[in-house]
Parts: sequence; C-alpha cells; structure tokens
Amino acid sequence: MSSAKNYLAVHFKLDYVNANGDISNYYPNFIVKKNGDEIVIVETKGQADLDVPLKMQRLKLWCDDMNHVQQMVSYDFVYVDESNFGWYRPDSFSALMQSFIDYKNSNW
Repeated sequence: MSSAKNYLAVHFKLDYVNANGDISNYYPNFIVKKNGDEIVIVETKGQADLDVPLKMQRLKLWCDDMNHVQQMVSYDFVYVDESNFGWYRPDSFSALMQSFIDYKNSNW
C-alpha cells in the first residue's frame, strides 16, 4: 500500500456545486493505492461544514463513473471525521474503510 497527500501541485480536483449554489473546486486530502488495481480517495475533516455532504456526493459519483467506464482500476472513497476517528480508533486501513461508511450508503 502507498499513499500521497493531494496538494495543488498534484492537481487532482473535482468540481462540485457548493452550499451557496456556486461551482467550486474540491481537492480531496489523500490518494491511497491499496494494490495495483485499487485506489481509495480519502477525505479527512476536523469539523464538518455545509459543503461536506456535497463534496462526498460528488466524490461518490466520480468513483462510480470511473468504475463504470473502465475495469482496470477500482476506485473507492472514505470520509474520516476527527470525532469518529477518536471513537472507532481503527488499527488498519481496512478497519478504517469498514468503520467510516456514512457517505457510502447515502442515496442523496
């Protein structure tokens, strides 16, 4: 497994409609390569804001679209908030993925 911090030079971003109804850019925090054909986009937050559900909706759609148009790499995502991270205290990335599923099951 390998990971990278997503920052402006990496330039992985998604456009989304923010809580004000404007188009904004969303830069997820981390990109994790679990193995040769699995990539997880990780978003972390200390404090949630009104845009979090909108960003997660967009990220879920992006992963679904990427998985639909190609089969070489599987894309997934996880949203990790600070309060639940302290509560669950996952001891592995797999445990983290299993614990933080709130936005996975949302149908918006």
